[in-house]
Amino acid sequence: MSNAAQSKAAARIESLLDANSFVEIGAAVTARSTDFNITENKAPSDGVITGYGLIEGNPVYVYSQDASVLGGSVGEMHARKITRLYDQARKTGAPIIGLVDCSGIRLQEATDALEAFGSIYMKSALASGIIPQITGIFGTCGGAMAVLSAMTDFTFIEEKNGRMFVNTPNALEGNHVSKCDTASAEFQSAETGIVDGCGSEDEVIEKIRGLVSLLPSNCEDESFEECTDDLNRTVDDIEACISDAALALSRIADNQDFFETCPAYGKDMVTGFMRLNGAVVGAVANRSVIFDEDGKEAETFDGTISSRGAKKAAAFVKFCDAFDIPVLTLTNACGFKATVCTEKNIAAAAASLVRAFADATVPKVNVITGKAYGSAYIVMNSKSLGADATFAWDSAEVGMMDAQMAAKIMYADADAATQREKAAEYQALQSGIASAAARGYVDTIIAPTDTRKHVIAAFEMLYTKTEDRPAKKHSSV
Repeated sequence: MSNAAQSKAAARIESLLDANSFVEIGAAVTARSTDFNITENKAPSDGVITGYGLIEGNPVYVYSQDASVLGGSVGEMHARKITRLYDQARKTGAPIIGLVDCSGIRLQEATDALEAFGSIYMKSALASGIIPQITGIFGTCGGAMAVLSAMTDFTFIEEKNGRMFVNTPNALEGNHVSKCDTASAEFQSAETGIVDGCGSEDEVIEKIRGLVSLLPSNCEDESFEECTDDLNRTVDDIEACISDAALALSRIADNQDFFETCPAYGKDMVTGFMRLNGAVVGAVANRSVIFDEDGKEAETFDGTISSRGAKKAAAFVKFCDAFDIPVLTLTNACGFKATVCTEKNIAAAAASLVRAFADATVPKVNVITGKAYGSAYIVMNSKSLGADATFAWDSAEVGMMDAQMAAKIMYADADAATQREKAAEYQALQSGIASAAARGYVDTIIAPTDTRKHVIAAFEMLYTKTEDRPAKKHSSV
């Protein structure tokens, strides 16, 4: 490695990649500009180490910014090393990982640095949907670098030293870092929908390695491994944990291994990756409870879909479709969240989710595990949006709304006994799962314990799926 071999930037690469697999590119590159006596500062590798290596045997390209060299700032040659890395990654079809610790655009290079940074944006945009792009933030990720992080597919942040912002907390009107630290890992994880996980430096590295081992290397690749789990395994405790969909998905997955993305944002919606019969599947599910390590309720939700949850799910489905990853949904939603704050964004967020599922041509399987009411049911990968296989637990409900509520609306002037009678009638005729199955909206009614084997069989059947769509450049909404 270069003369930055003992830096944190180099150590992060060493921790991330398989032992002795890293090959450095551009070690001799230094700043080309001589303005403001910049050449008097030693700038090994111009503040960024670039190269390629392996993660669990999978080729990846990686750049790691060195904050000890000009603050890790991005200048012309610094950016050129990254853009060349993007070119190589795209040519070879391998993921690109950025380990960020950057003070921003280099002031001494001004317009050269701005133009160079714009070229990184262009390379990232061109690579989107072709190769996975992953960012790990270990120090400052501000301004233009924060935008680049948001352009990548997945972002992880170190919980103590990681700082992500477009404008610093103190630059926000009426705010101060002591009041609300908008650059902190906690804020960015909970409020932006960009951060897929945070933790210590070692934990972030491990999360990135785990994600890379799941994802295909590019949009034409497939990610398979030999399944060591029983394909016909029953999931006996799934009903007890279905309210926390992350737990339920882990029970369904091979070896009960589920990788959740954006866990702190839009918590009413779960997104993440799992393997079923060795093949990677993306999962989207509604959640009403989060259980702690002791099995106690740590946080509860009302069973509705929030704007944040819909936004998170839409972005996730788009990624899965771009990389040909099948999508599984567990539907248990009684409507959309009803608050003034949510109402500002819910229509647009729900529309994004509708478009994501409707546009996706990958295999799509839906399992209705509880309530599937109204338009919230439609947006959750319903048959009308193109679900290839729809299962429902024998205890599930599909309909416009809760039967008792429907009876109160239709028979507002009737007495309580009549309303109860009409509610039971409505439940049998309109909300019962048998009614939905009779109309073909549900393909098969299953026992909850058999969910895993039915889902695996469905994806096996859909493996060769192809689907044509109307020719167009792209959607406009």
